[in-house]
Amino acid sequence: MATTTAPILSRNDSIMPPPSPPLKPATHRTKLPCVSLPAGAPTPYLLPSHTGEHLTIPGTKAVFRILCSAAETANAMSVFGQDGVLSDPPGFHYHNHAHDVFMCTKGRLKIWAGEKCRILYPGDFAYVPPGVVHQPQLLDQGPNESMGLVTPGDWVDFFRFVGEDYGGVLCDEFDDRNTGAVFGPKIREIKERFDVVFQPQFQGAEVADWEEGECVLPEGQEAYFLKANTGPCFLLEGVLSRPFITMQQSKGPTGNFAITSIESGSELKNTVLSKGFVFEKVHQVYYVLDGALSLTVDGEAGHVVRAGETAFIPAGTEVAVEFVDLYVRFWSYASGDGLETLVAEAGGAFEGKVVPDQTRSVDVEKVREVARKLDVKIGI
Repeated sequence: MATTTAPILSRNDSIMPPPSPPLKPATHRTKLPCVSLPAGAPTPYLLPSHTGEHLTIPGTKAVFRILCSAAETANAMSVFGQDGVLSDPPGFHYHNHAHDVFMCTKGRLKIWAGEKCRILYPGDFAYVPPGVVHQPQLLDQGPNESMGLVTPGDWVDFFRFVGEDYGGVLCDEFDDRNTGAVFGPKIREIKERFDVVFQPQFQGAEVADWEEGECVLPEGQEAYFLKANTGPCFLLEGVLSRPFITMQQSKGPTGNFAITSIESGSELKNTVLSKGFVFEKVHQVYYVLDGALSLTVDGEAGHVVRAGETAFIPAGTEVAVEFVDLYVRFWSYASGDGLETLVAEAGGAFEGKVVPDQTRSVDVEKVREVARKLDVKIGI
């Protein structure tokens, strides 16, 4: 029987693949375009993991990833991520108008706030209102990651003023430049233009353990800390909400924002959020930590947002949320009453601490009543 053998290729030989067909032009503009930078306008977009506007302040060994700011939210808020390694803290300071939020996702983050100092681990939270002296410090040599919100949104122009564009991966751990030399010549402008009032004589508290009864949402506006998975829980059908901060804590002349952890899964009923809703006056940022979401935006379905990715949903945009994986968790940032209030008031308090196996029945009329109160159009 005759046999054939494949030709032996020399080092100079090569196999050329067939030419690729030409790319077809897009036939329509997607409702949730995937971009690498915020859009610069109040329009929906999706940011892949670790993208956004990258800025580093010399010597800090950290990079800020701005996910949305004043241009996208009409100055209502800015949301950003931070990656970095152990470095010196930036210096004690306060803001006359700006509110600060610190949320640890990887590593450890040391936060001084007023008369307290705590170490945040993944899932922990700290809030600093105007007038409270504070400073953060990244603690781990390995990459630390945190999320932040600040309002008014144009406060992040401070990062743009003292920082520089960063084109690397996470951060420059060998950046040994003198941060003080950067701040020094600009200190007056930093105070007058960017509401950063340094307090070099302030003596910060020693780090202390979390106190019993500390991890609760306060009645009014004050600095506070929350450990992961503490605070109140609410359930609407199969959707769990754990608020970090609501309008009750942030509301003021320059505040008005809310943050919550939204958790559910593909096996749980979700006939409310999956039917579509429109927050007429509230901008939203969804940052996914576990699993994946499928978003329908202004009627266009199939936008999958995975762990580490961010979806920006401006006010007036119709969005429907479905949970793709068995367990999904995302943090929702809102420039007013958002998903945390909708779930809390339409669903009610939940006595557990994890996503339940059994869902609750939905009171459709109650959902509609709460939606009207919040100026939300809802599809249920």
